[in-house]
Amino acid sequence: MKKDKKIKVGISLGDLNGIGIEVILKTFKDSRMLDFCTPILFGSTKVITFHKNKLGLDIPIHGISNMNQVIEHKINLFNIWREEVKLNLGVVDKEVGKYAFLSLKHAVQSLKKGEIDVLVTAPINKNGIQSEEFNFKGHTEYLESELEGESLMILMSNNLRVGLITGHIPLKDVSSAITEKLIQKKVENLHTTLVTDFNISKPKIAILGLNPHVGDNGVIGSEDDVIVVPTIQKIQKTGKLVFGPYAADSFFGSDTYKKFDGILAMYHDQGLAPFKTLSFGNGVNFTAGLNKIRTSPDHGTAYEIAGQGIANADSFKEAVFKAIEIFNNRKEYVDLTSNTLKISKPERKKYNKKS
Repeated sequence: MKKDKKIKVGISLGDLNGIGIEVILKTFKDSRMLDFCTPILFGSTKVITFHKNKLGLDIPIHGISNMNQVIEHKINLFNIWREEVKLNLGVVDKEVGKYAFLSLKHAVQSLKKGEIDVLVTAPINKNGIQSEEFNFKGHTEYLESELEGESLMILMSNNLRVGLITGHIPLKDVSSAITEKLIQKKVENLHTTLVTDFNISKPKIAILGLNPHVGDNGVIGSEDDVIVVPTIQKIQKTGKLVFGPYAADSFFGSDTYKKFDGILAMYHDQGLAPFKTLSFGNGVNFTAGLNKIRTSPDHGTAYEIAGQGIANADSFKEAVFKAIEIFNNRKEYVDLTSNTLKISKPERKKYNKKS
Protein backbone atom coordinates (compact mmCIF):
# COMPACT_ATOMS: atom_id res chain seq x y z
CA MET A 1 0.00 0.00 0.00
CA LYS A 2 1.36 3.41 -0.98
CA LYS A 3 2.07 5.80 1.85
CA ASP A 4 -0.24 8.45 0.41
CA LYS A 5 -3.19 6.06 0.37
CA LYS A 6 -5.48 5.98 3.39
CA ILE A 7 -6.17 2.65 5.01
CA LYS A 8 -9.35 1.12 3.64
CA VAL A 9 -11.58 0.00 6.50
CA GLY A 10 -14.18 -2.55 5.44
CA ILE A 11 -17.28 -2.63 7.65
CA SER A 12 -19.93 -5.35 7.91
CA LEU A 13 -23.31 -4.07 9.10
CA GLY A 14 -24.07 -6.78 11.64
CA ASP A 15 -27.68 -7.48 12.62
CA LEU A 16 -29.84 -4.96 10.76
CA ASN A 17 -32.37 -4.93 13.63
CA GLY A 18 -29.75 -4.00 16.23
CA ILE A 19 -27.65 -0.91 16.95
CA GLY A 20 -24.83 -1.78 14.55
CA ILE A 21 -25.77 0.62 11.76
CA GLU A 22 -26.47 3.37 14.29
CA VAL A 23 -22.98 3.19 15.82
CA ILE A 24 -21.42 3.00 12.34
CA LEU A 25 -23.23 6.14 11.19
CA LYS A 26 -22.47 8.00 14.42
CA THR A 27 -18.79 7.08 14.14
CA PHE A 28 -18.40 8.57 10.67
CA LYS A 29 -20.76 11.47 11.24
CA ASP A 30 -17.60 13.06 12.63
CA SER A 31 -15.93 14.01 9.34
CA ARG A 32 -12.52 14.00 11.04
CA MET A 33 -12.67 10.19 10.96
CA LEU A 34 -12.31 10.41 7.18
CA ASP A 35 -8.87 11.94 7.69
CA PHE A 36 -7.70 8.67 9.22
CA CYS A 37 -9.20 6.13 6.87
CA THR A 38 -11.53 5.38 3.97
CA PRO A 39 -14.60 3.49 5.24
CA ILE A 40 -16.35 1.00 2.97
CA LEU A 41 -19.67 -0.39 4.22
CA PHE A 42 -21.02 -3.64 2.78
CA GLY A 43 -24.80 -3.69 2.56
CA SER A 44 -27.62 -1.79 0.92
CA THR A 45 -28.48 1.86 0.33
CA LYS A 46 -32.12 1.14 1.21
CA VAL A 47 -31.20 -0.32 4.62
CA ILE A 48 -28.85 2.56 5.43
CA THR A 49 -31.48 5.10 4.36
CA PHE A 50 -34.06 3.42 6.61
CA HIS A 51 -31.76 3.78 9.62
CA LYS A 52 -30.75 7.35 8.73
CA ASN A 53 -34.42 8.37 8.58
CA LYS A 54 -35.27 6.51 11.77
CA LEU A 55 -32.42 8.20 13.64
CA GLY A 56 -32.75 11.60 11.99
CA LEU A 57 -29.16 11.52 10.80
CA ASP A 58 -28.25 13.52 7.71
CA ILE A 59 -25.03 11.87 6.60
CA PRO A 60 -23.96 11.72 2.91
CA ILE A 61 -23.24 8.20 1.64
CA HIS A 62 -21.39 7.40 -1.59
CA GLY A 63 -22.95 4.31 -3.17
CA ILE A 64 -20.71 2.06 -5.26
CA SER A 65 -21.13 -1.15 -7.25
CA ASN A 66 -17.45 -2.09 -7.49
CA MET A 67 -14.30 -1.33 -5.54
CA ASN A 68 -12.84 0.87 -8.29
CA GLN A 69 -15.45 3.48 -7.42
CA VAL A 70 -14.23 4.00 -3.84
CA ILE A 71 -13.55 7.67 -3.06
CA GLU A 72 -11.44 8.95 -0.18
CA HIS A 73 -12.96 11.42 2.29
CA LYS A 74 -16.37 9.83 1.74
CA ILE A 75 -18.38 7.08 3.43
CA ASN A 76 -18.52 4.44 0.70
CA LEU A 77 -21.33 1.89 0.58
CA PHE A 78 -20.90 -1.21 -1.55
CA ASN A 79 -24.43 -2.22 -2.62
CA ILE A 80 -24.66 -6.00 -2.27
CA TRP A 81 -28.42 -6.36 -2.57
CA ARG A 82 -31.12 -4.20 -4.14
CA GLU A 83 -34.32 -5.72 -2.78
CA GLU A 84 -36.29 -4.34 0.15
CA VAL A 85 -35.59 -5.93 3.54
CA LYS A 86 -38.38 -5.70 6.10
CA LEU A 87 -36.83 -4.47 9.33
CA ASN A 88 -38.39 -4.76 12.76
CA LEU A 89 -35.89 -3.09 15.08
CA GLY A 90 -35.17 -4.90 18.31
CA VAL A 91 -36.38 -8.30 17.08
CA VAL A 92 -34.44 -11.48 16.26
CA ASP A 93 -35.28 -12.33 12.66
CA LYS A 94 -33.74 -15.22 10.70
CA GLU A 95 -34.55 -13.50 7.39
CA VAL A 96 -32.70 -10.37 8.49
CA GLY A 97 -29.89 -12.63 9.71
CA LYS A 98 -29.33 -13.78 6.10
CA TYR A 99 -28.46 -10.22 5.14
CA ALA A 100 -26.14 -9.83 8.13
CA PHE A 101 -24.26 -12.84 6.77
CA LEU A 102 -24.26 -11.44 3.21
CA SER A 103 -22.64 -8.26 4.51
CA LEU A 104 -20.02 -10.22 6.44
CA LYS A 105 -19.36 -12.67 3.61
CA HIS A 106 -18.71 -9.95 1.01
CA ALA A 107 -16.55 -7.95 3.42
CA VAL A 108 -14.39 -11.00 4.16
CA GLN A 109 -14.04 -11.75 0.45
CA SER A 110 -12.78 -8.21 -0.13
CA LEU A 111 -10.42 -8.58 2.82
CA LYS A 112 -8.97 -11.77 1.34
CA LYS A 113 -8.52 -10.11 -2.06
CA GLY A 114 -6.74 -7.14 -0.51
CA GLU A 115 -9.46 -4.71 -1.65
CA ILE A 116 -9.77 -3.55 1.95
CA ASP A 117 -6.93 -3.41 4.46
CA VAL A 118 -8.78 -4.23 7.69
CA LEU A 119 -12.25 -5.39 8.73
CA VAL A 120 -14.42 -3.93 11.49
CA THR A 121 -17.58 -5.92 12.21
CA ALA A 122 -20.78 -4.60 13.77
CA PRO A 123 -22.47 -7.00 16.25
CA ILE A 124 -24.47 -9.99 15.03
CA ASN A 125 -27.09 -12.07 16.80
CA LYS A 126 -25.55 -15.53 16.99
CA ASN A 127 -28.94 -17.23 16.77
CA GLY A 128 -30.45 -15.02 14.09
CA ILE A 129 -27.52 -15.44 11.68
CA GLN A 130 -27.44 -19.24 11.79
CA SER A 131 -28.06 -20.93 8.43
CA GLU A 132 -26.69 -23.66 6.18
CA GLU A 133 -23.96 -21.24 5.09
CA PHE A 134 -23.21 -19.80 8.53
CA ASN A 135 -22.96 -22.64 11.03
CA PHE A 136 -20.52 -21.01 13.44
CA LYS A 137 -20.62 -19.88 17.07
CA GLY A 138 -19.58 -16.35 16.15
CA HIS A 139 -17.42 -14.05 14.05
CA THR A 140 -14.16 -15.51 15.39
CA GLU A 141 -14.87 -19.07 14.28
CA TYR A 142 -16.12 -17.96 10.85
CA LEU A 143 -13.05 -15.79 10.25
CA GLU A 144 -10.72 -18.62 11.25
CA SER A 145 -12.41 -20.84 8.64
CA GLU A 146 -11.94 -18.21 5.92
CA LEU A 147 -8.50 -16.77 6.71
CA GLU A 148 -5.04 -18.16 7.38
CA GLY A 149 -3.79 -18.87 10.91
CA GLU A 150 -5.25 -19.88 14.26
CA SER A 151 -7.48 -17.32 15.94
CA LEU A 152 -7.18 -15.91 19.44
CA MET A 153 -9.95 -13.68 20.77
CA ILE A 154 -8.49 -10.68 22.59
CA LEU A 155 -10.53 -8.03 24.39
CA MET A 156 -8.48 -4.88 24.83
CA SER A 157 -8.70 -1.37 26.21
CA ASN A 158 -5.70 0.92 26.67
CA ASN A 159 -3.02 -1.41 28.11
CA LEU A 160 -5.42 -4.16 29.22
CA ARG A 161 -5.46 -7.16 26.86
CA VAL A 162 -7.36 -10.31 27.79
CA GLY A 163 -7.16 -13.42 25.61
CA LEU A 164 -9.13 -16.64 25.96
CA ILE A 165 -7.72 -20.15 26.11
CA THR A 166 -11.20 -21.54 25.41
CA GLY A 167 -13.81 -19.41 23.65
CA HIS A 168 -17.43 -20.05 22.78
CA ILE A 169 -17.88 -23.44 24.42
CA PRO A 170 -20.24 -24.52 27.23
CA LEU A 171 -18.85 -24.19 30.75
CA LYS A 172 -19.27 -27.93 31.34
CA ASP A 173 -16.76 -28.63 28.54
CA VAL A 174 -14.04 -26.21 29.66
CA SER A 175 -12.16 -28.51 32.04
CA SER A 176 -11.75 -31.33 29.51
CA ALA A 177 -10.67 -28.83 26.83
CA ILE A 178 -7.74 -27.48 28.88
CA THR A 179 -4.64 -29.35 27.76
CA GLU A 180 -0.91 -28.67 27.70
CA LYS A 181 -1.01 -28.39 23.92
CA LEU A 182 -3.86 -25.86 23.95
CA ILE A 183 -2.25 -23.67 26.60
CA GLN A 184 1.06 -23.68 24.73
CA LYS A 185 -0.68 -22.76 21.47
CA LYS A 186 -2.60 -19.85 23.02
CA VAL A 187 0.52 -18.54 24.78
CA GLU A 188 2.40 -18.66 21.48
CA ASN A 189 -0.45 -16.84 19.71
CA LEU A 190 -0.64 -14.14 22.37
CA HIS A 191 3.12 -13.71 22.54
CA THR A 192 3.35 -13.37 18.76
CA THR A 193 0.59 -10.78 18.51
CA LEU A 194 2.02 -8.73 21.39
CA VAL A 195 5.33 -8.59 19.52
CA THR A 196 4.08 -8.08 15.96
CA ASP A 197 0.82 -6.16 16.48
CA PHE A 198 1.59 -4.12 19.61
CA ASN A 199 5.35 -3.53 19.31
CA ILE A 200 6.16 -5.11 22.70
CA SER A 201 9.56 -6.75 22.32
CA LYS A 202 9.56 -8.79 25.54
CA PRO A 203 5.93 -9.20 26.63
CA LYS A 204 4.91 -10.36 30.11
CA ILE A 205 1.96 -12.75 30.09
CA ALA A 206 -0.22 -13.86 33.02
CA ILE A 207 -2.31 -17.04 33.03
CA LEU A 208 -5.35 -17.39 35.26
CA GLY A 209 -6.09 -20.60 37.11
CA LEU A 210 -8.94 -22.85 36.08
CA ASN A 211 -10.40 -23.65 39.50
CA PRO A 212 -11.30 -21.33 42.39
CA HIS A 213 -8.15 -20.41 44.35
CA VAL A 214 -6.13 -22.32 41.70
CA GLY A 215 -7.53 -25.54 43.16
CA ASP A 216 -6.18 -25.00 46.72
CA ASN A 217 -3.56 -27.74 46.28
CA GLY A 218 -6.09 -30.19 44.89
CA VAL A 219 -8.91 -29.55 47.36
CA ILE A 220 -11.02 -27.80 44.66
CA GLY A 221 -9.72 -29.65 41.61
CA SER A 222 -6.41 -31.00 40.38
CA GLU A 223 -6.22 -29.52 36.86
CA ASP A 224 -4.15 -26.52 37.87
CA ASP A 225 -1.50 -28.63 39.61
CA VAL A 226 -1.48 -31.45 37.07
CA ILE A 227 -1.80 -29.52 33.79
CA VAL A 228 -1.46 -25.75 34.14
CA VAL A 229 1.54 -25.37 36.46
CA PRO A 230 3.80 -27.88 34.62
CA THR A 231 2.86 -26.32 31.28
CA ILE A 232 3.79 -22.82 32.48
CA GLN A 233 7.11 -24.13 33.81
CA LYS A 234 7.83 -25.77 30.48
CA ILE A 235 7.04 -22.53 28.59
CA GLN A 236 9.24 -20.51 30.95
CA LYS A 237 12.22 -22.67 29.97
CA THR A 238 11.88 -21.34 26.40
CA GLY A 239 12.61 -17.83 27.67
CA LYS A 240 9.09 -16.43 27.48
CA LEU A 241 7.97 -14.27 30.41
CA VAL A 242 4.88 -16.28 31.35
CA PHE A 243 3.60 -16.35 34.94
CA GLY A 244 0.82 -17.97 36.95
CA PRO A 245 -1.56 -19.51 37.44
CA TYR A 246 -3.24 -16.66 39.33
CA ALA A 247 -6.47 -16.94 41.29
CA ALA A 248 -9.02 -15.27 39.01
CA ASP A 249 -11.22 -13.88 41.80
CA SER A 250 -8.59 -11.43 43.05
CA PHE A 251 -6.41 -10.91 39.97
CA PHE A 252 -8.30 -7.91 38.58
CA GLY A 253 -9.57 -6.42 41.81
CA SER A 254 -6.05 -6.22 43.25
CA ASP A 255 -4.73 -4.44 40.13
CA THR A 256 -2.29 -7.31 39.53
CA TYR A 257 -3.36 -7.21 35.88
CA LYS A 258 -1.57 -3.86 35.45
CA LYS A 259 1.80 -5.63 35.73
CA PHE A 260 1.27 -7.59 32.52
CA ASP A 261 1.11 -6.90 28.77
CA GLY A 262 -1.35 -9.70 28.16
CA ILE A 263 -3.58 -12.04 30.17
CA LEU A 264 -4.94 -15.46 29.27
CA ALA A 265 -8.21 -16.49 30.90
CA MET A 266 -9.27 -20.13 30.93
CA TYR A 267 -12.80 -19.55 29.68
CA HIS A 268 -15.07 -16.88 28.22
CA ASP A 269 -16.71 -15.28 31.25
CA GLN A 270 -13.64 -15.62 33.47
CA GLY A 271 -11.90 -13.09 31.23
CA LEU A 272 -14.73 -11.07 29.71
CA ALA A 273 -16.77 -10.41 32.86
CA PRO A 274 -13.97 -8.48 34.63
CA PHE A 275 -12.81 -6.92 31.35
CA LYS A 276 -16.23 -5.47 30.59
CA THR A 277 -16.60 -4.30 34.17
CA LEU A 278 -13.38 -2.34 33.83
CA SER A 279 -13.70 -1.18 30.23
CA PHE A 280 -17.24 -1.58 28.92
CA GLY A 281 -18.12 0.98 26.27
CA ASN A 282 -14.49 1.58 25.32
CA GLY A 283 -13.28 -1.97 24.78
CA VAL A 284 -12.42 -3.62 21.47
CA ASN A 285 -12.56 -7.24 20.38
CA PHE A 286 -9.53 -8.15 18.23
CA THR A 287 -9.22 -11.47 16.42
CA ALA A 288 -5.49 -12.11 16.71
CA GLY A 289 -3.49 -14.91 15.12
CA LEU A 290 -4.86 -14.53 11.58
CA ASN A 291 -3.19 -13.16 8.46
CA LYS A 292 -5.76 -10.35 8.25
CA ILE A 293 -6.92 -7.84 10.87
CA ARG A 294 -10.44 -7.77 12.28
CA THR A 295 -11.78 -5.78 15.21
CA SER A 296 -15.25 -5.12 16.62
CA PRO A 297 -16.90 -3.22 19.48
CA ASP A 298 -17.16 -4.97 22.86
CA HIS A 299 -20.97 -4.91 22.93
CA GLY A 300 -23.78 -6.84 21.28
CA THR A 301 -26.83 -5.94 19.21
CA ALA A 302 -28.53 -4.13 22.15
CA TYR A 303 -32.02 -4.77 20.76
CA GLU A 304 -33.60 -3.02 23.74
CA ILE A 305 -32.38 0.39 22.51
CA ALA A 306 -32.28 -0.21 18.74
CA GLY A 307 -33.62 2.72 16.73
CA GLN A 308 -33.85 5.07 19.71
CA GLY A 309 -30.77 7.10 18.82
CA ILE A 310 -29.14 6.58 22.22
CA ALA A 311 -26.52 3.95 21.37
CA ASN A 312 -22.97 4.91 22.34
CA ALA A 313 -20.56 4.73 19.38
CA ASP A 314 -17.34 5.02 21.43
CA SER A 315 -16.51 1.31 21.30
CA PHE A 316 -17.07 1.08 17.55
CA LYS A 317 -14.99 4.19 16.94
CA GLU A 318 -12.23 2.70 19.08
CA ALA A 319 -12.45 -0.52 17.06
CA VAL A 320 -11.73 1.49 13.90
CA PHE A 321 -8.75 3.21 15.52
CA LYS A 322 -7.35 -0.07 16.86
CA ALA A 323 -7.66 -1.76 13.48
CA ILE A 324 -5.67 1.06 11.89
CA GLU A 325 -3.08 1.02 14.68
CA ILE A 326 -2.58 -2.75 14.47
CA PHE A 327 -2.34 -2.59 10.68
CA ASN A 328 0.44 0.00 10.91
CA ASN A 329 2.24 -1.87 13.70
CA ARG A 330 2.15 -5.14 11.77
CA LYS A 331 3.38 -3.45 8.59
CA GLU A 332 6.22 -1.79 10.52
CA TYR A 333 7.20 -5.12 12.08
CA VAL A 334 7.26 -6.85 8.69
CA ASP A 335 9.32 -4.03 7.20
CA LEU A 336 11.83 -4.12 10.06
CA THR A 337 12.24 -7.89 10.12
CA SER A 338 12.45 -8.25 6.34
CA ASN A 339 15.23 -5.66 6.21
CA THR A 340 17.32 -7.35 8.87
CA LEU A 341 20.85 -7.82 7.60
CA LYS A 342 21.65 -11.44 6.97
CA ILE A 343 25.19 -12.32 7.90
CA SER A 344 26.55 -14.70 5.32
CA LYS A 345 29.28 -17.17 6.05
CA PRO A 346 32.73 -15.95 4.95
CA GLU A 347 34.09 -17.67 1.90
CA ARG A 348 36.84 -20.14 2.56
CA LYS A 349 40.15 -19.26 0.96
CA LYS A 350 41.38 -21.79 -1.49
CA TYR A 351 45.04 -22.79 -1.22
CA ASN A 352 47.04 -24.62 -3.82
CA LYS A 353 48.54 -27.80 -2.59
CA LYS A 354 52.30 -27.76 -2.40
CA SER A 355 53.83 -29.76 -5.11
